Amino acid sequence: MHVIDSHTGGEPTRVILDGAPDLGSGPLSQRAHRLATEHEAFYRSVMLEPRGQPAMVGALLVEPVDPTCVAGVIYFDADAVLGMCGHGTIGLTVTLAHLGRIELGRHRIETPAGVVTVELLDENTVTVTNIESRRVHCGITLDVPGYGAVTGDVAYGGNWFFIVDPSPIPIETDNIRQLTDMTIAIREASIAQGIGGEKGEPIDHVILQGGTPEPDVHSRNYVLCPDDNYDRSPCGTGSSARLACLAADGRLAPGEEIVQQSVIGSSYRLSYRPGPNGGVIPSITGQAHVIAEAKLIFAENDPYKAGIEL
Repeated sequence: MHVIDSHTGGEPTRVILDGAPDLGSGPLSQRAHRLATEHEAFYRSVMLEPRGQPAMVGALLVEPVDPTCVAGVIYFDADAVLGMCGHGTIGLTVTLAHLGRIELGRHRIETPAGVVTVELLDENTVTVTNIESRRVHCGITLDVPGYGAVTGDVAYGGNWFFIVDPSPIPIETDNIRQLTDMTIAIREASIAQGIGGEKGEPIDHVILQGGTPEPDVHSRNYVLCPDDNYDRSPCGTGSSARLACLAADGRLAPGEEIVQQSVIGSSYRLSYRPGPNGGVIPSITGQAHVIAEAKLIFAENDPYKAGIEL
């Protein structure tokens, strides 16, 4: 299996060029469902140690349905197939340029959540125009075992988020274990209490928002991903959901740009324009760097061929 690895603000992406199962044709949402339900062992083997690493997201290149798109992609981590991935789209764009498949300028990429537009500004810098994002619940209070009442918003940015602002725990690297434990408890509580999307979609990510003393940075976040690892980047789909909340509260004007920082200090530049359906069209600018090109081997006599499952 031929793969190229990159990181976006510290968050790893593994682009799979060949060697994946045949998912057939048709809409990417159907192919993503097929990957999730029929090939779990495949995507987990690519993401889990010893081949993968915590927080890594896979980007499986597939043929797009829309002929105006330069690529189709299905994202996944060790625990779930994702509708969209912002950091992964930045990493994929830089990888496609590294392969000589695209040049500087604007391009369209098809994902299971819809078509997104990317602009490659230089060999490392990409602006992603995401799908329309929206807040669906404001000020929902959960009863979180071990933490009590926790209030936040439910928003969609390509994945489903429960967003707590402000965080009851400072967003600092020394607190990552505490932040992880709390956000896992919040996600479990949201699912147990039936809090999610309009059609009952479960929360798959949790964001804790915090302040920062840096004058040019709007805020810091901690983002829990489906595999219970934290996002090293500020999370593209999470930033999109966050923009929807800021817009709904009148706390950010259309076109106004802010800097969102992650728990490790990496950053995105964010802005939005109003969407046609009452939400927002997010713009996310970040940097990715290619770090490896490899051929993955799945030997039959390897006792950890399927990955290390604990």
